[in-house]
Amino acid sequence: MIRTFKTNKIRKVTELSDSLWRFSPCDGEFAGKVYPVTVPCCWESLPDFAAYRGVGVFTKEFQTKGNVRLVFKGVSHTARICVDGKEVGTHYNAYTPFSVEIRGLENGIHRLEVYADNRFSEESALHVPNDYMSYGGISRGVVLEELGEAYIEYIHAVPVREEEGWSVKTAVKVNSLSDKDLTGSLKLKLEGCEAAVENLTLKAGESTVVEKKIFAGDVEEWSMEVTRLYEISAELSLLLPDLSNGLDAVNSSWGAQSCPKDAAEGVVCDDLTERLGFREIKTEGRDILLNGKKLRIKGFCRHEDHPMFGCALPFAAIEQDLQIAKDLGANAMRTSHYPNDELFLDLCDEQGILVWEENHARGLSLEQMQNPNFERQAEDCIREMITAHINHPSIIIWGILNECASETEYGYECYKKQYDLIRSMDTSRPRSSSSCKFKTDICFGLPEIVSYNLYPEWYHDTPAAEYVKDIYDWVQTDSEGSGKPFLVTEIGAGAIYGYRTPTMCKWSEEYQAKALEDQITGVLEQEGCSGIFIWQFCDVRISFEWFSTRPRTMNNKGIVDEYRRRKLSYDVVKRLYHSYSDYR
Repeated sequence: MIRTFKTNKIRKVTELSDSLWRFSPCDGEFAGKVYPVTVPCCWESLPDFAAYRGVGVFTKEFQTKGNVRLVFKGVSHTARICVDGKEVGTHYNAYTPFSVEIRGLENGIHRLEVYADNRFSEESALHVPNDYMSYGGISRGVVLEELGEAYIEYIHAVPVREEEGWSVKTAVKVNSLSDKDLTGSLKLKLEGCEAAVENLTLKAGESTVVEKKIFAGDVEEWSMEVTRLYEISAELSLLLPDLSNGLDAVNSSWGAQSCPKDAAEGVVCDDLTERLGFREIKTEGRDILLNGKKLRIKGFCRHEDHPMFGCALPFAAIEQDLQIAKDLGANAMRTSHYPNDELFLDLCDEQGILVWEENHARGLSLEQMQNPNFERQAEDCIREMITAHINHPSIIIWGILNECASETEYGYECYKKQYDLIRSMDTSRPRSSSSCKFKTDICFGLPEIVSYNLYPEWYHDTPAAEYVKDIYDWVQTDSEGSGKPFLVTEIGAGAIYGYRTPTMCKWSEEYQAKALEDQITGVLEQEGCSGIFIWQFCDVRISFEWFSTRPRTMNNKGIVDEYRRRKLSYDVVKRLYHSYSDYR
């Protein structure tokens, strides 16, 4: 399953992640051995590979001809794609989608090989040993698309509230796969609105972006309570070439699924459907406003992690996580510390769950940020994240660089470049980054929202309410974040599931429940604070290199354990979250 709705009616799309592949490790004692696996697949979920770091190859055959596009939603950490033994593409970063175009395939059966590599190296600035597990494999879905002479790569649809009603700023990217110039038209249709048609000329082998503003008028707004989603579609028509070979030959060559009544109108050769929600998210003074209402965020930080599936959670497991979060009274999720599977975002759109989505970087030191690959790899992640996810109404904040070197001048320049990149791609959402630099962060003047990760009563014994107030007052009086909204984006305490003791010592379920009661109350009672993301939703695996500071080689701060079993803190969080409204 790739999305929760149908994205194409004309383009032929085949999900390759719905049947068995073959997996073979390229290193170690099992090198060359073949295993049948389902995809998505983290090889750490296989019996022989729980701790495997290296290269593995996933192989599958497919039958087609002509122009095709292979879309990969996530391969960890790096991918090398081969078709019929020839390399056709590469990609870095497990958490963002990418695609590979292949032109003019012969009719027949073709062999797809995906070489995944989860090793750490100097060439990788973002995938480093860390406080979460870096899995290996094809961790998200794979799609084969059969194309004609051109195709629609994306629709970006950004809603804008105006005095006379809502409008949508659209940008549609169209790519030519032809060695000749093409002419035709692009038809845009928004549910409930008439189509907008744009004449189109495509230079051979090039791309063009068509921008159009569509007036939608009086529509139903998307909110946490009313999750109304609208479909927006684009159809690409190309003028027909010489018809001497007959319409059947033309349709086969140009990728059309049906013939037009009048050949002069051209063949509808490609389409794409996306969804959007009409909602406005902005900051005003110290408040975050959703459709003009002051938000109170009650959320969780969540890693994509499960003891049975690694980071390749199936649809039902993702939905179960969201059901648990809603039962706890949460209205928001933070995708720590990377962009998430689009299935997760689709479900949040449909269920009114707010999302903070961030690029891939956690706890990088100044030295790590000075890796010559850092800026390029981090910025590529931002580009791919926003390009793929800009339409999701649930995403209300773009985040970057969790707990990185924001107290340094070099770090400041990196933060500024990445914030500027986000603003160049999307002006409709506020930006933020989660800081752990106690009264030394120099980057708070850059984003719209100031965010702090705090662990009173866990890493130190300061009472939670006192510590939160101290940080909040410093931000508002002695930093460039003064006058901006303030969020606590991590707070919590660890507990080993099943360890209970009347001594109330750390790592016991009793102590975690007590600490969270103090922390949640301290944050949500702090005047001017816009909300909280508890660290974290569930216990997760970590990189083996972190074992000395993490019992069980796990981050144990979950409200539920890795199997989603409730700790004593569950009822505490549920009672407190349900006692505060979603708006301030």
